[in-house]
Order: sequence, then C-alpha cells, then structure tokens
Amino acid sequence: MRVFTPLEVTAHATNKYLSVLVAAKYARVLNEFPRTGSKAGEKKLTTRALEELTDGRIEYRVVPRRRAAE
Repeated sequence: MRVFTPLEVTAHATNKYLSVLVAAKYARVLNEFPRTGSKAGEKKLTTRALEELTDGRIEYRVVPRRRAAE
C-alpha cells in the first residue's frame, strides 16, 4: 500500500483537506464506471484517485457555496 504524504497531495491543490476531498469525489466518479470483474492486483479506487491527483492528471475548480436567503 502506498502512503501519500501531505506534501505530495498539496502539490496540485491548495491544502491537504481540499486535495483529499477532490480525490474522494474523483473516486466516486471512478466507481460509476463499469468494471469487468475484479482483476488480481487491481488498485483500490481511492488509491487510483490519489495517484492521479499527485501526478496532476485531475483538473478541478472550487465553486463557492451560495448562502441561504435569510
């Protein structure tokens, strides 16, 4: 199992919390794709997402939340 350091994941994101959120959402997207059986040695989706984030292959943008009308 590969260990990702905070310096690795923050290289392509503002901070470590945002990078983990981006990787988690990307892992959910990967989970929606059909997979053909479980291959031996296949990486987990979260590991794949973190690898792609640290390699700079994920593009994202932060959309500010709209506040509820009072």
